[in-house]
Amino acid sequence: MTALCVRNIAKAYESTVAVADISFSIGSGKVLAICGENGAGKSTLMKILSGATRPDKGEILIDEMPVLLPEPADAMNYGIRTVYQELSLLPHISVAENMLLGRMPTNRSGFVIDWKEANRFAGKILSDLGFGQINPRDLLGSLSIAQQQIIEIAKALVSDPRILILDEPTAVLSASETERLFTHVRKLAASGKTILYISHRLEEIFDIADEVVVLKDGRSVLQEPVNGLSQRQLIEAMVGRPLSTIFPKRDNRPGDVILKIENLSRTGAFTDISLTVHAGEIVGMFGLVGSGRTEVAQAIFGSRPAETGTIQLYGELLNILTPMDAVRHGVAMITEDRKGDGLALDTSVLDNVSLASFQRISHWGVLDNELRHKLVDAKAIELDIRPSGTDRPVRQLSGGNQQKVVIAKWLLVENTRLFIFDEPTRGVDIATKMEIYQIIAELACQGVAILLISSELPEVLGLSNRLLVMREGHLVAELTPDSFKPELIFSYSAGLSPISSQEVVH
Repeated sequence: MTALCVRNIAKAYESTVAVADISFSIGSGKVLAICGENGAGKSTLMKILSGATRPDKGEILIDEMPVLLPEPADAMNYGIRTVYQELSLLPHISVAENMLLGRMPTNRSGFVIDWKEANRFAGKILSDLGFGQINPRDLLGSLSIAQQQIIEIAKALVSDPRILILDEPTAVLSASETERLFTHVRKLAASGKTILYISHRLEEIFDIADEVVVLKDGRSVLQEPVNGLSQRQLIEAMVGRPLSTIFPKRDNRPGDVILKIENLSRTGAFTDISLTVHAGEIVGMFGLVGSGRTEVAQAIFGSRPAETGTIQLYGELLNILTPMDAVRHGVAMITEDRKGDGLALDTSVLDNVSLASFQRISHWGVLDNELRHKLVDAKAIELDIRPSGTDRPVRQLSGGNQQKVVIAKWLLVENTRLFIFDEPTRGVDIATKMEIYQIIAELACQGVAILLISSELPEVLGLSNRLLVMREGHLVAELTPDSFKPELIFSYSAGLSPISSQEVVH
């Protein structure tokens, strides 16, 4: 029997068409992946299915019967639960309270919370998920972001949903955490649950899904069994054109040393880090969660300075204590948390893109608004930031376009010689990834030094001239393209094999 069927769903917001015509169906006990570029209609579709948004036309069938979902409560009554990418948890109460909010068990009187039962039940859900080490009694705010994501998923499982919608559930999870989650998703499907899985990570789609639906420009353009598709076919359906290659050619030619750090250390984060990045060179940095990659980048940029060691730019010894120090010396950093660190979400694209370029767009301390509009509009057109119009609040943009705003902000700063990209394509679609890869390659060809930090191994392998591997706060290997072997890199990052003397970084 078909568990869920969507027929000709459409939704517009004034003149903006968010969903034009989406149709698909999926049976019980199946995992259906939904993928597409940012702006393809995934988020709007998910809100319609969860009852948060009403469609303008079309119909939804559950167990082959038409249903109306005018409110989230109606979707819940039909057994639909949605885990959004944005967390909706309360940091100052316990894990169990977050999971059971609104349904805490009580004693026989019905007036007193049965805390023992609440913690037992929450612990069982977490254990079934493969995360029994999380204590239900702990404050939610004491957990890591990855653990909080698990709690968000566990909260949805409390009511034993028939249809579970997961939106980018692994964006902040490690590889081992992702595999534990996938193990439980497979168990849920085997028990007859229907899973809708939204992800930009194509390798996950081929790992977890039975079928895939591709959305493009608000329309469903493909539904096929995963085992009948290649990754190339899936990407081409998403971007609507043939692919010659995902990664641009390495046409850059490394020149003089731009960045040189020696014996950089910060207690509890990283120890004795030494590396160089040359003009026109892309140096990749790979490591597992907690390896210290981001912390090294923060030290170079001055947001969390090192305690010992030296930083040189263009041969000059510098004392970088704040991001402003770094910017003054030609350093830009695209942070891994664009919403927390890179953007002012409730202000306009114009304000965000011009945020770091005050000296360029002002004269004698007075803002030249005409020049600001001219430069920002040109950069928005160059990076194809959508929807057009720089007066729009950044919060209204898709994740990929928000990331373009962050990059545009730093591209507008003059005389930047070192770019640090920390997870530059996290949570963006494949088409936007390819655009960002092209930006990085073009910067390198212009002689800019690039330090590229990514947890996506194909990304660093496809772009880098050299690759540095971090493990537990130490730089453990430096590899050139002839040594770019995934199994070798993973073994270094996990400490599973000895490192030859030629590859150790002293």
